Amino acid sequence: MSDFLSDNDFDGFRQYIYSESGIHFSKTNRSILESRLKERLRNNDSQTPGDYLNLLKSNKEETRLFLDAITTNLTRFFRNQAHYDTLIQHVIPQLIKYKTAKGDKRIRSWNAGCSSGEEPYTNAMVFKEHLPPGWEIEITASDLSLKSLMTAKEGVYPETRMSSVPEFYQKKYFEPVEQGFKVKDSLKELITFDYHNLKFETGLKDLDIVFCRNVLIYFDEAAQKNVIDHFWKAMSGYAYLFIGHSESLFGMETDFQFVKTDWACIYGKSTGDAAL
Repeated sequence: MSDFLSDNDFDGFRQYIYSESGIHFSKTNRSILESRLKERLRNNDSQTPGDYLNLLKSNKEETRLFLDAITTNLTRFFRNQAHYDTLIQHVIPQLIKYKTAKGDKRIRSWNAGCSSGEEPYTNAMVFKEHLPPGWEIEITASDLSLKSLMTAKEGVYPETRMSSVPEFYQKKYFEPVEQGFKVKDSLKELITFDYHNLKFETGLKDLDIVFCRNVLIYFDEAAQKNVIDHFWKAMSGYAYLFIGHSESLFGMETDFQFVKTDWACIYGKSTGDAAL
């Protein structure tokens, strides 16, 4: 047992984190929670973890800061190239065909758990390059971390974060600045960044594409089902869902169809291209 965090306190924080966010903190992540707690205690007048837990229960703003501190924000541009091959070679052509027949030339997508913005900016670049002229692009990008959202909105990345961006995209959609590279306004204007807790519905409707990669792994089965149901409600009658390559909806009671392409496996809503 830790001298800093008792078993009872640890269980108390686990329960509070779950009730507020749906995130499941396992015992194997106890050391991560302890280190984040020590940081927050130094920034408050709380003397013990128990005191700080009582503060959280009475202070929603501190709860936001705490959830920000304990979430993991690992991302990069063009992460998992197989997903982007699938987006370019399969999903975009299918959506163009379906939506053109309906006289609709707008793509609406949501990056849920967007971290510091690399994923939605990648999607925006891909849409710009592979949608026909005249199509509208609307991207919503959300996260639980306010710190990450501030970075995303600023759109400035050090050179070390740019290694996965192909030279063509870098020259066309970024401009060099003292701190590294800045996303051009023509790309920024396509994206709305917003704070959102995936435990709750977002209010978005008629989405064509949802990206929620490497997020579900932090939820238990009940919370995962809740999130997936929210996605279903937010998506149009013909849409695609991207989750992490190590994540799966197998065994979950859902109407999403498993879609196997030549590049990666994703999920569809009434798309008619489910794996047989």
